[in-house]
Amino acid sequence: MKKILSLALLAVAVSAFAQRAPSPVKASDYEFTTVKENPITPIKNQYRSGTCWCFSTLSFLESEVIKAKGIKDASLYPDFSEMFVVRKAYYDRAIKYVRMNGKMNFAAGSDFGDVLEVAQTYGLMDQNAYSGLQYGYDKPVQGELDAVLKGYVDAVIQNPNRKLTKVWPKGLEGILDAYMGEIPEDKVIAPNAIGINLSDYIGFTSYTHHPFYTAFAMEVEDNWRATPSWNVPLDEFMAIIDYAIDKGYTVAWGGDVSEPGFTRDGLAILIDTEALSTSGSDQERWVGKAEEKPAEKVTPKEISVTQELRQEYYDEKTSTDDHGMHLYGIAKDQNGTKYYLIKNSWGETGAYKGIWYMSEEFVKGKTLNIMVNKNAVPKEILKKIGLK
Repeated sequence: MKKILSLALLAVAVSAFAQRAPSPVKASDYEFTTVKENPITPIKNQYRSGTCWCFSTLSFLESEVIKAKGIKDASLYPDFSEMFVVRKAYYDRAIKYVRMNGKMNFAAGSDFGDVLEVAQTYGLMDQNAYSGLQYGYDKPVQGELDAVLKGYVDAVIQNPNRKLTKVWPKGLEGILDAYMGEIPEDKVIAPNAIGINLSDYIGFTSYTHHPFYTAFAMEVEDNWRATPSWNVPLDEFMAIIDYAIDKGYTVAWGGDVSEPGFTRDGLAILIDTEALSTSGSDQERWVGKAEEKPAEKVTPKEISVTQELRQEYYDEKTSTDDHGMHLYGIAKDQNGTKYYLIKNSWGETGAYKGIWYMSEEFVKGKTLNIMVNKNAVPKEILKKIGLK
């Protein structure tokens, strides 16, 4: 996903909170009641790396394994190595970048399809077998690695010998070995031994610049593998999410987190900023400012998202491919407003220790695409896209 918090992203994602105006949304104004939640593995921290695409998708696949195997004991939950996937993806991306003479994005960010491709091609690995943190930190700090890889592949595509050697990929492997450590090949979990069918996963989106019930590769620069998403109307898009949660599945989520209503305190609300205040308005000019009321739980008015507004956000680039997370449940606030439970990968931060409550309108407007198990999709929708 775009700068899916690529080098610039997460280093900048958290700092962006500090740079923009304080959000009018406060966790203390909300009281949530869980309606349905499905099992997830513990919160992790991608820290100073642009790898949310990997953390979120592996979290999703871990929940898939839990469901497929019927695991009840949390101590037996799978814990896949993010850096194994990241390393394999870096290598594949570098090879393609050189073949494309640099005419594609080369950065830390990616998307759901990258994880699936790695898992299908190379398998996965347990976290205990491979941490990928050879460079002396206990959490990912990848700015130097990202810069070194980019410098290396850029030097290769300049082709100073006018003919590429056969050894440059070995140099690439050497950089990855130095920073991430050699892969213990005997610890790799083969694709057919992961415990799930990796061909069962499909992406969905909802935009009008492509025909509905057709698949297209999202036009974001970090979708470098051109992973397709099925395009469906907004009501069906939301129905897929709800159906999945109801049937005990979870959802890999990708979308925009630059809105003022996406707070560092665990809330994501699509605020109608025009309704927040009358400051400077004609109303204020004639009748003055409203009297301050005693402190009370205040929940801002939200924008009501339509298919047309969703498309407008995408076309004007106010909905961008910022971040990947893991959607696993449904809740309601004290007013009965619907929210989705979202597992983030920024550590146990915020009012809900790494969990975000994302409103239904935020999901409608700011989700770029999702990935689900095809068995978590209503049959009538599968039929419309020609799948069974």
